[in-house]
Amino acid sequence: MYMSLAVPDNGVDGAAGGDAARHVGTIIIGSGFAGLGLAIRLSKDGHRDYLVLERGSEVGGTWRDNTYPGAACDVPSQLYSYSFALNRDWTRSFSRGPEIQRYIQSVADRYKVREKHVFGCDVTSARWNDDLGRWELETTKGPFTADVAVFAVGALCEPALPDIAGIDSFAGEVFHSAQWNHDVDLAGKRVAVIGTGASAIQIVPEIAKKVAHLDVYQRTAPWLLPRVDREYTALEKFAFKHVPGYSELARFGIYAARETQVVGLAKYPALMKGMELLAKAKLRWEVRDPRLRSKVTPNFRIGCKRMLISNDYYPALGRDNVDLVTDAIDKIRPDGVVTADGVERPIDALVIATGFHVTDSPMFAGIRGRDGRTLAEVFDDVGQQGYKGSAVANFPNAFFLVGPNTGLGHTSMIYMIESQLNYVADAIHTMRRTGVRVVEVREQAQAAYNTALQRRLHGTVWSTGGCASWYLDKHGNNTTLWPGFTFQFRNMTRRFDLDAYETPE
Repeated sequence: MYMSLAVPDNGVDGAAGGDAARHVGTIIIGSGFAGLGLAIRLSKDGHRDYLVLERGSEVGGTWRDNTYPGAACDVPSQLYSYSFALNRDWTRSFSRGPEIQRYIQSVADRYKVREKHVFGCDVTSARWNDDLGRWELETTKGPFTADVAVFAVGALCEPALPDIAGIDSFAGEVFHSAQWNHDVDLAGKRVAVIGTGASAIQIVPEIAKKVAHLDVYQRTAPWLLPRVDREYTALEKFAFKHVPGYSELARFGIYAARETQVVGLAKYPALMKGMELLAKAKLRWEVRDPRLRSKVTPNFRIGCKRMLISNDYYPALGRDNVDLVTDAIDKIRPDGVVTADGVERPIDALVIATGFHVTDSPMFAGIRGRDGRTLAEVFDDVGQQGYKGSAVANFPNAFFLVGPNTGLGHTSMIYMIESQLNYVADAIHTMRRTGVRVVEVREQAQAAYNTALQRRLHGTVWSTGGCASWYLDKHGNNTTLWPGFTFQFRNMTRRFDLDAYETPE
C-alpha cells in the first residue's frame, strides 16, 4: 500500500515504538496535493486532532516521486496551485516537475502542517471496527486508530508493470518512470522504453539525445497537441507578483477556456474535430517520413484517451538513433527484447513507462469495510463506484480524495481536489457539530448517483471514440472521469449532505 509520514517533536512518534495504538480523531493517508490540502483546511478550520500518514520522506506525492528526465505538467501553471495559496512565482507557462515540488513544499511550510505529518509511515492495512466505531490501521510505524479515515493516496501512485515473459531475467538496469534510478547513466547505452503515454513522451526526447540507441515500444499511438510552453517575461513575472488581481484574472481566463472542451468531450464529440485536425496537421508537419507517420497516426478519435502535449516527441522519433517498434513484445531475454515477429533487439537498460494501477489499485485490497470485505472485493463485484467521488457504501467514516469519477481530461485536478476538500472538511465539521459518531453513505443514494453518472457518460467520446483506455474498469464502465463542467462538481460538493448517509447510533 502507499501511505507514509514523518513527524517533528509533537509526540506523534510515540506510537511507533510500542504495541499500543495511538488514537487520532482524523487520519489522512497520503500527502500529495489532496492530503496536504485537507491538512491545511482542517488546521484553518481549527481542527487539530488529526495526523497525516505519508509513506515517503517528504510531501508532494506524484511530484515527489516522478523525477524522470523531462518531467513536467501538462496543465497550465496558473491552474496548478491551490486557490488559497496562488503561486505568483511560476517561471513558465507549463511548469517543470522540480518547480512544482518546490511549490508544494513551500505551502506545507507556510501553513506549518509538517508537525502533523508522520513521514516514512507506510499503511499496510486499514480495517473498520464496527463494535468500537473506529478505523484500525497497521503501519510500519506501529498501529493507529481513528474516528475518521481519509484516503488521499491518489490515482497515480502505484506503478503498473507489464506482464511480459522473462522480464525478471533481464540482466541490465530496469526501472519504472515513477521510480527513476538517477544513479544509472544512460549515456552511450542501448535503451528500450516500453510505453508511449504521458511520461514516455517526456522521457524519450530527453534520453534520445545521449543514448547510443533507443527503441520505443508502442502499443497504441497517442494524439499529440502543441505544447504552448515558454518562459514568462520579466514584465509578466512582475505583474503576477505585484499587480493586484492579475494572477487571478489570468487563472480564470485559462480555466474558462479549458472548460469549453467539456462540451466536445462529454456532450458533442463531433465538436472535437477541429482539435483533431490540428493534431493531424502537427503530425504531418513534424513527421515527414510516411512510414513513421503511419505508425504514429492514432486509430481512435481524439479525446477518447488522454490527449498529450509535446513539441519534441515526434522529432525525437525521427532521430537516426531512435526506432519506433509497433510489433508486440513476445518476451524479454537477459540482454534484449524479442518481438512477436521473432526479431531480438539488444539493450543495456529498460525503462518501463506503462502508467499506473488506477481502476485496479492494489491499495484497494488493504482496506476492509463494515462487513469485512475489502474495497477491492466491493469494486470487483459492482465496479469502482463511489458517492460524489468521496464516499463508498460499506465503509463508514471513510472518505476518499480523488476517488471514483473525479478525474479530468481537460483541466487541473486541483480544482476537483479543492471541491472535495470542501465536502470532506464540512463532513468532519458536521459530525463534530451534531455529535454524530458514524456516517455511511446509503447504498440507494450511491446507486442513484452512479446510475445518473453512467447515463451522462454514455455517448461521450470516452465511450464512443474507439479506444480502450485506463479510464474504463473491467466492467466497461468509465469509473475515472467526471462527465461535466468542473463547476458543477464544485456546486455539488459545496456542503456535506448528511441526509444521504446512514447515521447508526
